[in-house]
Amino acid sequence: MFYEPKKKNHGLPKNPFNSLVIPRPIGWISSVDKVGVFNLAPYSFFNAVSYSPPTVMFSSGMGPNDDRTKDSARNVESTGEFVCNLANWETREQMNQSSATLPPESDEIELTKLTPIPSSLISAPRIEEAPVHLECKYIKTVEMPGWNESDFYKVIFGEVIGIHIKDEFITDEGLIDVAKVIPIGRLGYNDYAKVSIDSIFTLDRPA
Repeated sequence: MFYEPKKKNHGLPKNPFNSLVIPRPIGWISSVDKVGVFNLAPYSFFNAVSYSPPTVMFSSGMGPNDDRTKDSARNVESTGEFVCNLANWETREQMNQSSATLPPESDEIELTKLTPIPSSLISAPRIEEAPVHLECKYIKTVEMPGWNESDFYKVIFGEVIGIHIKDEFITDEGLIDVAKVIPIGRLGYNDYAKVSIDSIFTLDRPA
């Protein structure tokens, strides 16, 4: 089949685009607003974009408030910092719960019964139950052009200035034990994938 996304002429029950760029890592973003209210939300339009300095991005769609900005993006832009917590198999249910649309004064960390712990370099909290935390300093926002007024996306870039890895997930050889972490990724629709010992394979790069 062939279709043009702008014409929405795919003829399928749901837009297939999210089921084609897969699996997508989940940026489980924790932040804090100017009055100290914590926020936690998962973003599947997320990835690392550079190595030196290490930089990540997440894309935030339109929020329900008057400024059209979701709480995570607003917090990051106003405070200049955020944490990306690695979502894994053990935290999958809480990750999903934290995607609920709630008022800005709501604390998703408390809602999901997760544990906020201090970061080392910034004021945004980390999630104790997550195996990895990336402390990030805000770099900039790029607003993506949309087809109409309801197509509103902000891409938030942050430099990773501090990394926490739980020791139990580092092998004796000093490598990250991905099979033990069991990270999860986003597929299309309501589907997810997990990385386990059975799904990992190795390919050596050509010389």
